[in-house]
Amino acid sequence: MSPIQVILAFAFLLLAGCSTLPPEPAAANCPPCAACPSCPPPVTVTPTVPPPFSRTLQVADWSELPGWQDDDVAAAWPAFLQSCRGLAGRPHGGEWKRICELAREAGDRPGFDHRAFFQDNLRPYAIVAEDGSASGTVTGYYEPLLRGSRQPTRGFEQPVLGVPDDLLSIDLSAVFPELKDKRLRGRIEGKRVVPYWTRAEIVSRGDSIPARTLLYVDDAIELFFLQVQGSGRVRLADGSMVRLNYADQNGHPYQSIGRVLVARGELKLEEASMQGIQAWARANPGRLDELLNNNPSYVFFREMPDSKDGPIGALGVPLSAERSIAVDPRSVPLGAPVFLNTTRPNSAQPLNRLVLAQDTGGAIKGAVRADFFWGFGKAAGELAGRMKQSGRMWVLLPPEAAPQ
Repeated sequence: MSPIQVILAFAFLLLAGCSTLPPEPAAANCPPCAACPSCPPPVTVTPTVPPPFSRTLQVADWSELPGWQDDDVAAAWPAFLQSCRGLAGRPHGGEWKRICELAREAGDRPGFDHRAFFQDNLRPYAIVAEDGSASGTVTGYYEPLLRGSRQPTRGFEQPVLGVPDDLLSIDLSAVFPELKDKRLRGRIEGKRVVPYWTRAEIVSRGDSIPARTLLYVDDAIELFFLQVQGSGRVRLADGSMVRLNYADQNGHPYQSIGRVLVARGELKLEEASMQGIQAWARANPGRLDELLNNNPSYVFFREMPDSKDGPIGALGVPLSAERSIAVDPRSVPLGAPVFLNTTRPNSAQPLNRLVLAQDTGGAIKGAVRADFFWGFGKAAGELAGRMKQSGRMWVLLPPEAAPQ
């Protein structure tokens, strides 16, 4: 057996899950994540070297992008400048250095033609799947708002956990470069490394899990969707706001509770949206824990300073409402502009828009796959929870980053 086969066998037997890079967004990232279509929490590992994209990119012409001339390209400019910030520290950032310097010099001066900037400096490439199909799935995710407390009190009893002290995160890429997009998670038991606790085990063990409780929130299903989305805000009783961001995950694969309800005949497929699952939870509070435990994955958070910006995505920069997407970075370069051709949730109304690939998610896998970030709050959640549309994608690249 080759070394790679040995380590893969070890990974399969040792840990219940292995985080594979598309940040599931994503919150990501169609019915929402819980029905499996949307955006489970982003993963924590980014490839250390840029992956080859030539298999999934085909040279295109600007005239092939539906609605390119109609989009308000200037509205994506702030998100593009954020991408330049995030790309600066990336292995493939050098390919964007010249373009980003030109963008910063241009600023937002009056009369600046943003569309011409992209057309003059970048080239569109159609993103296609390995089987040659050009259409894929576009889902949605958002940043939810919850109610919480610093201390456990009546009505606020659901703990939001930080990363446990005994959670091991094992990066094998230094020994096996073939595994650069995978990370194993586990814990020490005696002299053995074993899988980390599942969701059910974490919940049942309570305070014996060596993790700091960041906050207590009032609703178990809302906490579940916070974990699915990967980030959110919590309003405390004094009116102050706390921001939470994905920090890590227990290593077990995400399983859709929406699919469980459909398989049991308790929801129809078209009802298995975030809203449909929330309604089921309200009607069946005594059965909620059992349902949630069908998903062994569990997400841990970190507290972030509150700001008016969006949550931090996998690129390390704030996401922009309706201008950021989560992608599979094995197929789409993280940080790159992408022109998205899809439709609005549960609608045939076109949604043709320049967006930035600034996030990832465990359920966002495949070349023509995106999770559209709708923003913060209830209205964004309504849109994200119902979004599962067909779509096409074109990535815009400078000559320095052209696929070989």
